[in-house]
Amino acid sequence: MVKYDLGAFVKPLCSWYEKNKRSMPWREQKGAYEVWISEIMLQQTRIEAVKGYYDRFLKRLPAVKDLAEIPQEELMKLWEGLGYYNRARNLQKAAQKVQDEYDGVLPADYEKLKSLPGIGNYTAGAIASIAYKIPAPAVDGNVMRVTMRLLGCRDDIMKSSVRRDMEQSLMAVMPKDKPGVFNEAWMELGEVVCIPGGTPLCDKCPLRFGCKACEQKTWMEIPVKPPKKQRKIEKKTVLLLRLGSRTAIRQRENKGLLAGMWELPSLEGHKQKKTIEKMFGVPVVKRESHIHVFSHVEWHMTAYEVKLDEKEEAERMFPGICFAEPEEITRQYALPVAFHSFLKNADNT
Repeated sequence: MVKYDLGAFVKPLCSWYEKNKRSMPWREQKGAYEVWISEIMLQQTRIEAVKGYYDRFLKRLPAVKDLAEIPQEELMKLWEGLGYYNRARNLQKAAQKVQDEYDGVLPADYEKLKSLPGIGNYTAGAIASIAYKIPAPAVDGNVMRVTMRLLGCRDDIMKSSVRRDMEQSLMAVMPKDKPGVFNEAWMELGEVVCIPGGTPLCDKCPLRFGCKACEQKTWMEIPVKPPKKQRKIEKKTVLLLRLGSRTAIRQRENKGLLAGMWELPSLEGHKQKKTIEKMFGVPVVKRESHIHVFSHVEWHMTAYEVKLDEKEEAERMFPGICFAEPEEITRQYALPVAFHSFLKNADNT
């Protein structure tokens, strides 16, 4: 017996989607590889931001084999700006496994898809249903929000048992001849009509006839989630170490946040200008401060530009740094967005 009764919504939802779906690059090509890449990119990232990355990624890496074999440094550069860089690393690990074990073709099997690095229930369900037309649930945050509002349900959507019950309930009413349309329709409704945060566009919703949250005006209270943990704040002093037209960068450790990425050298805490001048023995220029927000931590960064006469002292203080021209950094090194504004502002001075 299913917990959530959604049968009355299936036909009007699918009909609405087929008439109103937005044009997206990944909807033009529905091969398993294309669906996979788009779904991974769309995790934690806005659709508008993904479009350009998706086209560029597919042009450079049109097949599993290409993704499996690209040097990781080049892959990180290709992914630069999308954030959550472990997604790219897991893409490559999964591509290598698919290349070795499945002759370069993503398996048309829900459980086998889930066994690949970086692919969970949702992504496996999306690939299986959209690319292979295999009935499989694809339940993301959009789907949970829409369904819980329809039912006026206050179950905690972060509980795995609630998500599992929803997957089973959706499977029970999924049209066997168009599972991909069914899954995409729920996602689309959540992205453009039953939106998070602000007021949903109930007057445009094909399912408002049976929506409890619309009837009871409780959409701001549903879905129920536990309160978010407060982000940890880390204070940093970023250093723009200049040697002529070149800037010092260094590679982060191959673990933890932004593993293996390149960065501007930095010090823990907010340092005074006189402290930096004493370190290098030359006048320094204070640059604009910035805050960069990650999912679980915020970097509050102050910055100084230091024009060096020689590099030896800087190399002693920051082992492993190298000096690169602006065009080299742009072309060759994967630098997180957190540091882009410092380089851009400095290059304009």
